[in-house]
Amino acid sequence: MSLQVPSTIPHRAKDGGQGHASTKAVILVKLPPYISPREACAPWLPSFNTESKVEMAMSIHSDVGGPSRGTRFRPLSLDVPKPLFDVAGHPILWHCVTAVSKVPSIHEVYMIGYYEESVFRDFIKDASTEFPNLSIKYLREYQALGTAGGLYHFRDALLKGRPERIFVLNSDVCCSFPLNDMLKLFVDKDAEAVILGTRVSQDAANTFGCIVSDNHTRRVLHYVEKPESYISNLINCGVYLFSTEAIFPSIKTAIKRRTDRPRLVSYPSSENLESSFMYDDEDDEGREKVIRLEQDILSDMADSKQFYVYETKDFWRQIKTAGSAVPANALYLQQALQSQSKELAEPTPNIIPPVFIHPSARVEPTAKIGPNVSIGPRSHVGAGARIKESIILEDSEVKHDSCVLYSIVGWGGRVGAWARVEGTAIPANSHKTSIVKNGVKVQSITILGKECAVGDEVRVQNCVCLPYKELKRDVANEIIM
Repeated sequence: MSLQVPSTIPHRAKDGGQGHASTKAVILVKLPPYISPREACAPWLPSFNTESKVEMAMSIHSDVGGPSRGTRFRPLSLDVPKPLFDVAGHPILWHCVTAVSKVPSIHEVYMIGYYEESVFRDFIKDASTEFPNLSIKYLREYQALGTAGGLYHFRDALLKGRPERIFVLNSDVCCSFPLNDMLKLFVDKDAEAVILGTRVSQDAANTFGCIVSDNHTRRVLHYVEKPESYISNLINCGVYLFSTEAIFPSIKTAIKRRTDRPRLVSYPSSENLESSFMYDDEDDEGREKVIRLEQDILSDMADSKQFYVYETKDFWRQIKTAGSAVPANALYLQQALQSQSKELAEPTPNIIPPVFIHPSARVEPTAKIGPNVSIGPRSHVGAGARIKESIILEDSEVKHDSCVLYSIVGWGGRVGAWARVEGTAIPANSHKTSIVKNGVKVQSITILGKECAVGDEVRVQNCVCLPYKELKRDVANEIIM
């Protein structure tokens, strides 16, 4: 990786308005490639039941990327990459691109990740048709470089046309994406960087990057990624706006510092330090090339740059685990309802809004659906069925008089007559998707993998079922292999 910043970085000047300076957008799809069910192996399964295993998977994913292989979104990521998973009737990525399309000064969008190019080919084709004002391209990393390392690696492409600013969005974020408001703050403050922030409970704050800011000026004074003790309940939402004149030299400095001290790696907590022993010495060289915005760049920018935070009062949530897709689905559907989207089903005595029903899906008139339900293409919901706070993926069947609550029914899934598939409701302000039952940590959302079948009159509660399984008896609080 070259350490030279190209001479084409433009000189930043106040443009006096939002629309005059050139801006580009980058959506980070830097998630591990999905694998086939045949490749799936057992060691990931205990991560649903033991907290230490979950935290270990998180640290591997954020620091290195590849080795974790997207375990937290399984079993859904066994069949589709997380950025393309449908939430509120559209892929997660679509919501990001929709938000970007509403910024008048953005005409180019780059997605950076290390999936194969073919994974996003159809999405880019469809999105380019739907958003003709945007040029959408995918830049593939052939090794994990981290959120900042990928930006620097592709700096020539990103700086083509001499843009003055660049939005960076993590694809696994669910929010209203107030990009125009961030851009206004950027211009008003003559900023070099703006980060999107939100308030969470004090108990949850240390699981995110924490921001200390001046309440009056909104300038970022201090930034710590996942601190061990409480410093602030204002957290990093994973959406950024940078001056190109500031971000690339900052990444260059971080690369030089890493090169000069190749063995000095910071870990946000003692648990993550333990997970470092999973790496062999031969992994060190690849790991040292990983430069992350959150751990390696933002703290320094808070000390030395014109770095500001835009605090959103609107909804925000990470889409990390498979179960987190259900609350994200609800948030996006509520947003669509508020904006009076024509895509939502018309309210009736048996349709409690907001509900998304694909035009090719068939729902019997006596089935009661909603609120916060998405039903995918070619699915069928039988007479007298009840579905609430759930996602029904394409080609699925929910038979008559069955009940699906707080659950995800995978592609081609079958729920038998009078069957009951249910998870547990969690508080709207909670960022967790797991609960403790009888001393065991389980998923609050029930998830049926691809082509799972639940027999007639069978009850499935707080379970995760791997693909192609048939459930003929009642099960609760289990992982069905």
